[in-house]
Amino acid sequence: MTKRSWGFVAAGLLVALLLAGVVSNYASSHPDGLDSSLLKGCTVNADGEITGGSCPAQKSQDHELADSPLADYGIRGLDHEFLSTGLSGVLGVLLTFAIGGGAFWLLRRRGPVRPGADDAATDDDRQPAGTAG
Repeated sequence: MTKRSWGFVAAGLLVALLLAGVVSNYASSHPDGLDSSLLKGCTVNADGEITGGSCPAQKSQDHELADSPLADYGIRGLDHEFLSTGLSGVLGVLLTFAIGGGAFWLLRRRGPVRPGADDAATDDDRQPAGTAG
């Protein structure tokens, strides 16, 4: 990977960290399209609790991972909401970057080995097939 490519990756990671750590705290707290469509047919109070009617949201259950450390866009046990949301976003970005980077590293293309080439040669020493060396 060239220095220019590393700069691009680092800049993208920085933007993702800023979005996840800071901007995510300013996201809308109102239900998204899926939540609001599931509530059609029900009456809801100011706290978002269903008080009457009939709708698919009445059959909802807690997710299996509702007790996980990063459930509900926050860190369990951290009482400061702004910090909790920001840190969970940053941890999510770093975890995704580590898994994705590891996968790309494992699946990276390696240059072909030339017959008679020294086993100690690095990827940088090898040239693509068909080029004069």
